[in-house]
Amino acid sequence: MPSVDLGGSVKTRLIASVALGAAVLLGTTGCNLIAPQATTIDYSASDGVNVPADAGPLSVRNALIVANDDGTTGNLVAAIVNDTTDQLVLRIEVGEGSSAVRAAVNVPAGRTLSLGDLTDDVEPLRLDDIDAVPGSTVPVYFQSGGGQGSLMQVPVLDGALEYLAPLAPTPEATVTIAPIPTNTATPTPTATPTPST
Repeated sequence: MPSVDLGGSVKTRLIASVALGAAVLLGTTGCNLIAPQATTIDYSASDGVNVPADAGPLSVRNALIVANDDGTTGNLVAAIVNDTTDQLVLRIEVGEGSSAVRAAVNVPAGRTLSLGDLTDDVEPLRLDDIDAVPGSTVPVYFQSGGGQGSLMQVPVLDGALEYLAPLAPTPEATVTIAPIPTNTATPTPTATPTPST
């Protein structure tokens, strides 16, 4: 019986199978060779931003500003962690140049201070005269201890969301002094009758 050639030798088919398998494997996983894996990228998985460690020994987490509608007043909300045995000061500068608003927060040793944690009666840090329209970001400089500090773009939100509403800045009470009306008419004295006995 004559032999029938079914497509070449066994070696050739084996090499073709291995090459095809390698091409399929490379085609389905090749993206990871040139593209970064999203799971290895550090990011803030919340509304705010985390400040890098070069800002100083204090860790600032989930920093955000809840502002009024025109962006002139805002409340800085953040968790500030002090892992040291010393009380430290976090210096904050919102905005840039001569119009920057400066503030400082004392953080006790070995504590986490959550600005805006209303369950623990810790008010957010009120920032007046800022330029931070909701929906934008604003440059905020954080520095503590001997750290060089970090300039971060901090998101600005409004109080429209239910969980942010209690953190929105409220207008400060203003006192209006009303003028006292002056009486232009001069009263004329009248004689008081004397009682008769």
